[in-house]
Amino acid sequence: MRLDDFDPNAIKVDDQRGSGMSIGGAGGKIGCGSIVIAAIAYFVFGADPMSTLSTINGAQSSGPVATSGGTNVSESCRVDALSKESCDALASLNKTWAPLFAQANIKFADPTLHFYSRMGRSGCGTAQSAMGPFYCPEDQGIYLDTEFYKQMDQELGATGQFARDYVIAHEYGHHVQNLTGLSDQIRSAQQQNPDRANDLSVRLELQADCYAGVWAAKNRDRLEPGDMESGLNAAHQIGDDVLTKGRAPESAFTHGSAAQRMQWLKKGLDTGNEDACDTFADLRT
Repeated sequence: MRLDDFDPNAIKVDDQRGSGMSIGGAGGKIGCGSIVIAAIAYFVFGADPMSTLSTINGAQSSGPVATSGGTNVSESCRVDALSKESCDALASLNKTWAPLFAQANIKFADPTLHFYSRMGRSGCGTAQSAMGPFYCPEDQGIYLDTEFYKQMDQELGATGQFARDYVIAHEYGHHVQNLTGLSDQIRSAQQQNPDRANDLSVRLELQADCYAGVWAAKNRDRLEPGDMESGLNAAHQIGDDVLTKGRAPESAFTHGSAAQRMQWLKKGLDTGNEDACDTFADLRT
């Protein structure tokens, strides 16, 4: 995907890389799907779920982080090619979504892209690389350890720049849900109907996939040959059934099957219409 170079004055970036962080003692509140993330870490990366959870809770500590970060947006976004790629995608996402919010007369706020290496801190508690990229509604932040992209390529078979752009765009989709108030509504519904919690989580995730497709469609002139295939392959490779290698029942899915994720990403790509991303429509009929 041929994206413009980021404008350092038009994006928000925080860089925790090279901070030498060692997590111990109080690790902050557990949340943002950490139990699910721990299970996924087990199936994808071979990490023990309980070990992952105890690390998130601050019961274990990490050594110094060697990766160097930047002291300002320009430096942080140019630490390496993957950092710049992420910042370029963030800038494009801001440019795409801000006018849509203005048209809908909904207040818009840019998210902050937080780079970290191995471990970091977020408004939702401790960030750990095994969690993969995630969005924290508490501080409107997208958290990313760029090493995840190498794991996507080498361990998941999700290759190509657009596969990586799709990851950022998906997390941005959660930001859109947060700003519109949908995330709060779903969390409330999950608390009131615990038996539906996983189903509602899946619908949120699939909508974020669709929103990622909408962003790409609205920037169709920037797409290159193979981009759509790269994105759809990534959506397939991170489906719950593929990640768990069939070991988890569909009732335990929280992000959707490979087929569902591909379906909703493609719907966004095909329509370019955010209104087509209503994964909750059948619940209202």
